[in-house]
Amino acid sequence: MTGANRAENPAVRVQKYLSRAGVATRRQAERMIDAGRVAVNGQVVQEQGVRVVPGKDVVLLDDVVVEPATTRWIVFHKPSGTLSTRTDPHGGRTVYDVLPGWAKGLRYVGRLDRDTTGLLLMTNDGDVASRLTHPRCRVEREYLVVVRGALTARSLRALKDGVELEDGVARPKRVRRVGSGDGRTTVSLVLTEGRKREVRRMLKAVGYPVIALQR
Repeated sequence: MTGANRAENPAVRVQKYLSRAGVATRRQAERMIDAGRVAVNGQVVQEQGVRVVPGKDVVLLDDVVVEPATTRWIVFHKPSGTLSTRTDPHGGRTVYDVLPGWAKGLRYVGRLDRDTTGLLLMTNDGDVASRLTHPRCRVEREYLVVVRGALTARSLRALKDGVELEDGVARPKRVRRVGSGDGRTTVSLVLTEGRKREVRRMLKAVGYPVIALQR
């Protein structure tokens, strides 16, 4: 499995191969190997350290060939009214209904709720996607939030100090007022975590319902 010239076509661990192909994260691939679901050149992989040469060795997952993949990224502007999921049991429109057919194999990096618009990264690089979304890495995410009403200095300070939510204190890394007028205020929040509907819940906690939210 490793006889090729590594300088020309370097060998990689099979779990990394699967992750690059976009079929699993590296941790998921390790579990697939442990379950006996992965084979290389017709032989079931028995250990985690097996290396393969992309384009030479044949890797199978559940008896289906996993083709070596060129790493792909999409910087996608998610429209309102779409879900960050592959399928919706209730028939809702998903981001994959908007994307071109060749992008169906990509995974989204983090989620945006149905009504939130803006940046959504899509990739087949499972390793990098996992690092970007892991809480330990504390990757910054900036959101522009439009709320109803004039946000007071006291409420802005409350956001900076941290807001108590049902799943713990939420504290942005940075928060600033961007502008106001017509009975609305626009605020920029920078977070380093991705709890469910966190921005909306934070603003609601200080008394300002969100009208529009963009990442």
